[in-house]
Amino acid sequence: MEPMEKQYNPTAVEDRIYERWMAERRFAADPGSRKEPYSIVIPPPNVTGILHMGHALNNTVQDILIRYKRMCGYEALWMPGTDHAGIATQNVVERKLAAGGKSRHDFSREDFVNEVWKWKDEYHERITTQLKKLGSSCDWARERFTMDEGLSRAVRAVFVKLYNDGLVYRGKYIINWCPRCRTALSDEEAEHRDMQGTLYTFVYPYADGSGSLKVATTRPETMLGDTAVAVNPKDERYRDVVGRTVMLPLANREIPVITDDFVDREFGTGAVKVTPAHDPNDFQMGLRHNMEPIMVMDETAHMCGPIPEKYAGKDRFECRKLVVEDMRAAGLCTEIKEHAHAVGHCYRCHTMVEPYYSDQWFVKMKPLAEPALKAALDNDITFYPARWRKTYITWMENIRDWCISRQIWWGHRIPVWYCDSCGEVIVAEETPAACTCGSANLRQDEDVLDTWFSSWLWPFSTMGWPDKTAVLDRFYPTNALVTAPEILFFWVAKMLMAGRYCTGRLPFTDIVLHGTVRDKSGKKMSKSLGNSIDPLEVIATHGADALRFSLMMITAQGADVFLGKDTFDIGRNFANKLWNASRFLLGNITEKTHFRSLPPAERRAAVDKWILSRLAQTLEGVRSSLDSYRFNEMCRQLYDFTWHDFCDWYIEAKKADLYQSDDQVRAADALNLCGFVLGAILKVLHPVMPFVTEEIWGHLRAKVDYAGLIDNESIMAGSFPEPADDLVDRGIEEQFALLREVIVALRTIRAENNVPPDKKGTALIIPRSDREASWLTSQVPLINLFGKLSETVVDGSARKPSFAGQTVVMGNQVFLELEGLIDKDVEIERLNKEIDKARKLAENTKKRLENPGFRDKAPGNVVAKEEEKYQGILQNLEKLERNLKAFAEA
Repeated sequence: MEPMEKQYNPTAVEDRIYERWMAERRFAADPGSRKEPYSIVIPPPNVTGILHMGHALNNTVQDILIRYKRMCGYEALWMPGTDHAGIATQNVVERKLAAGGKSRHDFSREDFVNEVWKWKDEYHERITTQLKKLGSSCDWARERFTMDEGLSRAVRAVFVKLYNDGLVYRGKYIINWCPRCRTALSDEEAEHRDMQGTLYTFVYPYADGSGSLKVATTRPETMLGDTAVAVNPKDERYRDVVGRTVMLPLANREIPVITDDFVDREFGTGAVKVTPAHDPNDFQMGLRHNMEPIMVMDETAHMCGPIPEKYAGKDRFECRKLVVEDMRAAGLCTEIKEHAHAVGHCYRCHTMVEPYYSDQWFVKMKPLAEPALKAALDNDITFYPARWRKTYITWMENIRDWCISRQIWWGHRIPVWYCDSCGEVIVAEETPAACTCGSANLRQDEDVLDTWFSSWLWPFSTMGWPDKTAVLDRFYPTNALVTAPEILFFWVAKMLMAGRYCTGRLPFTDIVLHGTVRDKSGKKMSKSLGNSIDPLEVIATHGADALRFSLMMITAQGADVFLGKDTFDIGRNFANKLWNASRFLLGNITEKTHFRSLPPAERRAAVDKWILSRLAQTLEGVRSSLDSYRFNEMCRQLYDFTWHDFCDWYIEAKKADLYQSDDQVRAADALNLCGFVLGAILKVLHPVMPFVTEEIWGHLRAKVDYAGLIDNESIMAGSFPEPADDLVDRGIEEQFALLREVIVALRTIRAENNVPPDKKGTALIIPRSDREASWLTSQVPLINLFGKLSETVVDGSARKPSFAGQTVVMGNQVFLELEGLIDKDVEIERLNKEIDKARKLAENTKKRLENPGFRDKAPGNVVAKEEEKYQGILQNLEKLERNLKAFAEA
């Protein structure tokens, strides 16, 4: 094998390694295996465009889990696939057509759907390419699409089953309607945003001309469809008007005054207009009082129906202005004031949704929700973080029926046919040839099913359901689902319901919910805001491992992720550090070396026992973090151990053993120990950094044969390291904590006193006890090495040097003699200048903080940073003054 390159180049490594993995079928799961199964289904990305950083985060988490479980000996399946994303995909294709001056209505339904399939084929390829670039180890041979033949059959089977069980029905109902997409939306798809609106107070005259009633509304344009005015039955103000009638202004219709407990006495005047066709709460009120809804708006949110001609055909917002103007002109508008309220918007095109009265298909959710709710109450499912359990339970307890029909062309056509001859409704999995009356004059329902109607079947439909397949039998239920909390109700809850209903089993037990990706200012990343970061660009400049490790390092469980382009330097620098350390160690091996075990205990120095103990503790911590889905903790432990313990301390400490040629056993033991630790690091790092670890693994295998450690040609097929309790030595770790603190203290003294790097000094340590004295004396060679010293004296009875930098470490006095290292007079002059500079800076910062204009106008985080800066200046000034005093007294 060629020697390791001087610098790690992910561009030259990653594609080559991934192609090799694919050729060797490393990601393939075998349903016939006797290993314990472990499975995850990918949250299928929408075929609407390229992946974003949220996808990178989500799929990195999944890949870590699947690689970890493979290495732990499981037969691991990661099921890939993509989602047809009905409304979203139709929208992007319509925008593409619009750019060419066309709309979907210029095509037949079949031709338009063919256009969408072309889009799907192109962007599906882009999405899978991106996932592979990220290192995703999916079983690509099993890839699915929510509209492929098998999943389409599953969708029809479930619809028919629900219908036959009385859980699917068609009815006229008030639903969320997007006037832009011209389709119904589920409650979850209508995203509510807080907005500053307007509250209008209108006068409705009594029909007998004896007075009037004041009514409050935020929707003047819908008053044309009012069927009543409602007040609370306990509202004494209106006790005498209930049962009377008022004249509906502008429409000149007589409508009754009714009572209903839903009316909030504190809202507006306490009297509200009732418009059953255009408000969900009014619709329910209308049902309670047997009121016929009056539709005054069409599917494009333009005014229609039994209304004055001047408003007909007007856009809803244009009509609102006209109504208000006319009411004011008639002296029937008494107050207009600002009013904050939440308004639903389409989750895809962000148009303000309209409550709309129409025929739609629904699923009865209460019967389906009960088993899925019980699963949470009985802790059969676990949420990570746990706080989402309460949110889930609350939502399930208050679940409403699900509107599943969509008035678009792209999606699963509802498997319902109507006989134009006899009116029969046929619900079937296969297209019927004829009605029971013998007529072949059948017409299929024009609507398609909600995208989530196919997605809620994803965990088992991808494995072959409704057929009984070997994959379904072996890998279902799956183990964990990794997704974002914003689709907890869109998708996760529905999958739990569908899994129980269709298979009798929950589709997964662990629900891992990660946060939202934001920029460093806290704004959600989006293309429209111009603050998004393209994962492929990061991979091109830093490598996939750098992207993966950086994301995981900064992402606490369930917390949002705050990214800047410099974030990914964390992973790139770490990969380079690992590469350079590996290159150094393997460069010291001239021919293939065989090790059967670690050196015997009597040949292990204290530093060897320390690194082995730290390794064992790290392995235990990493396993615990992975098993509890705390990926940032896993990365922090690996980073600290690899960078600091292994590279900065252990390798540096062993260089003398590696470089010397007098004692071959000593040199071999050093290589043995370094190789053992490096091999373990590569294995435990592999799930999060698969490419660089596989590349170094190949070089390690070429140089070292280590029984029980180097156990496979590919690292991803190797065994995940087990923590070895017999290597744990807490005593040696405590001793090394002291040693490192002493060395760091000596380095700090050098830095604070501007000691030139090439000058070696003398240190004195006055220990606090004989135990510390014995330990530190035994480690003088390491103290000298890391502290850049020519001599270190450990003496409990020694006197303090006259001219020295000093500190106290865990009760032990540490001195660095400065005589001969620096010029005392020059250093005093420098310190005086630094003190003057620090005092001026402290004075200016204090004035700024005491300025009321700054405190009142500056954002809170800016003030907090300035206060933190001020405290830092004071601490630095105190240190400078302390050093000056020490020099003056020396």
